[in-house]
Amino acid sequence: MEGIKTIAELMAVSAKTAPKSAGKDFVYIKIIEGEDIKKMAEAMYKYGEESGKKNFDRDGKNVQDSACIVLIGIKDAKHLNLNCGACGFETCADRDNYKQVDVEFIGPQCAFRLLDLGIALGSAVKTASIHNVDNRIIYRIGVAARKINLVDWDIVMGIPLSATGKSIYFDR
Repeated sequence: MEGIKTIAELMAVSAKTAPKSAGKDFVYIKIIEGEDIKKMAEAMYKYGEESGKKNFDRDGKNVQDSACIVLIGIKDAKHLNLNCGACGFETCADRDNYKQVDVEFIGPQCAFRLLDLGIALGSAVKTASIHNVDNRIIYRIGVAARKINLVDWDIVMGIPLSATGKSIYFDR
């Protein structure tokens, strides 16, 4: 459906304009469709098989059946220098001096930047919902997007979109 791409673009606007901590924006957005959706589904099947992690196949099937996907993530997100400890470190400087890990995502991350990501995701799915487009936030899409280099973001989630008689993302 052609209208779904328009809704994806409106979702991108909602994510971009969502409030950000201290007014600093580290949120990235990308809409994928066509061949990239096929690559994404294949990568999800493959990663699930190789890693032994559950439900990459189930979510890969959802991706395969989707009209388009909105990717939303963060990259190089600077902390707020609050020394709040929510990231697991006593000070922001301690977190900065820690060697980051890159497993499925890159961490640790500032908790406030993760909240920014969550608010952007919530704003995007609200927009899809207002327009009656079925959607679901799926972490496994983000893992695959990083694995196949669709994005180079630190953390990313995917929101597949569909408009059929019944949502393909629930009762799976």
